[in-house]
Amino acid sequence: MGWSVNRATGLTHHDPDESTFGYTLVTPSNGRDAYLLDIEGRVVHRWTFDNLDPGYGRLLDNGNLLMSGSDPSLPDAPEDEPTKKPPPLERHVTRLGGYKTTLQEVDWDGNLVWEYENRFQHHDFVRLPNGNTMVPEWVELDDHLHKAVKGGHRLPRERLPQLLSDDLVEVDPAGNEVRRISIWKLFDPKKDPIHPSRRRWEWTHVNSIDVNPAGDIAFSARQMNRVGVIDGKTGELTLKFTDVHGQHHVTWVDDDHIQVFDNGETSSRVIEIQVSTGEITWTYKGKPVHQFFSSYISGAERLWSGSVLVCEGASGRLFEVTRDGDVVWEWINPFENKRRNGDVSVTIYRAHRYPADHPAFVGRSLDPGKFEKLNKAHGLR
Repeated sequence: MGWSVNRATGLTHHDPDESTFGYTLVTPSNGRDAYLLDIEGRVVHRWTFDNLDPGYGRLLDNGNLLMSGSDPSLPDAPEDEPTKKPPPLERHVTRLGGYKTTLQEVDWDGNLVWEYENRFQHHDFVRLPNGNTMVPEWVELDDHLHKAVKGGHRLPRERLPQLLSDDLVEVDPAGNEVRRISIWKLFDPKKDPIHPSRRRWEWTHVNSIDVNPAGDIAFSARQMNRVGVIDGKTGELTLKFTDVHGQHHVTWVDDDHIQVFDNGETSSRVIEIQVSTGEITWTYKGKPVHQFFSSYISGAERLWSGSVLVCEGASGRLFEVTRDGDVVWEWINPFENKRRNGDVSVTIYRAHRYPADHPAFVGRSLDPGKFEKLNKAHGLR
């Protein structure tokens, strides 16, 4: 969506009788900080990362923050050979959206307690109940599949690298791999082509994963406009949903429903899908429809009240919408960071809200007065 250069930022709308009370975790893109906001949109806690370019984080029950990102101290991948051959995998992945190198778990005060480095991990992560962690990992397809996958486009005279797909990798707390699921084995190279608007660099591009208590895995494959569910016991694909475009952030709502942020081509929506039938059971669209749009990143999280916290990532706008479609809370990112090319960035990849009685907050100070200077400087009052 477009917006005024003079638009208001911070908390722009709040219906306290209808909104879901809690604390919202945001990590503005291209910065160094993650912020915990109260329901009035004020910072009540901050984590600063000096040795990580943070992506987005999840708060754990023990009060630690699990943060994805890229470690700028890692050496660059090797340059292309003088013969101008397609770049090796290690350099290829650095060109792709969602590229990450490192997961860090830090405590409430920002001290590092755990780290997992994988130069081919990207986008998302899930901490499992057994203490293990699952991440998507880019993998190269063999020559047969590289040639068999249909769709996508190339630039004039472009030498294409080997086509990539994804594995889901589960590691234990020591960083040892304990399970690997190959997403590319679940799709057909002809029936599940790359969308024509996408470059022929990746086949699947898994940008989100979520695991329910039964161990079933929901995932989003953006390059082919597919949302899938993998049976946790058999490893089979039990849902292949195709009525989406450029989607992000698939999450479990209950044992038979998932929710997806469907970016769309000209307007976005949030949809709930019944896994057993493949039917859409709830939809939120903008009013008017083009008022709500983010062409990339973004997310939507079902809250314990039944409302949905939406992250319109490209514009840096967060809002809560009820099941009846009423917007009851809105916060617009006031933290302006700089991209590598110098352009201003207000984007937010994803946001999460936690209830006030979440175990992470037990014994913690959540006083916005501790950040009075920061809040005042950014109009968060």
